[in-house]
Amino acid sequence: MLGGCVIYSSDSGETTTVRAASATSVELEPRELESVHGVRFERDQAVVRVTSNGCTEKSDFRVEIVDGGAMAGEMTLFRSEPDHCRALIAEGVELSWTYAELGLERGAALVLANPLVVP
Repeated sequence: MLGGCVIYSSDSGETTTVRAASATSVELEPRELESVHGVRFERDQAVVRVTSNGCTEKSDFRVEIVDGGAMAGEMTLFRSEPDHCRALIAEGVELSWTYAELGLERGAALVLANPLVVP
């Protein structure tokens, strides 16, 4: 079995993990996925709307990308730092990651694995 992991860390504190997909099933610790209010993939960036209490920042999240090979890759967002502020922004905030930050080529096919919250 051949496997690998690449971790890319930017200067602004975000960490992106890229894992190659494999045919072998792997047991992972259960982790709660961040629910999102919306997502859009533009030419060279992923834009995700998340819940915010007023202090949510991009650096509060860890992003994992699983290479889909010939199919779309999978992006998963994990909140690593809770937002303890009390402003509660009903529409949430938009955070964006460029494909370069995610280690992807411009225009790469990508899907988001996080659950979508419908108002």
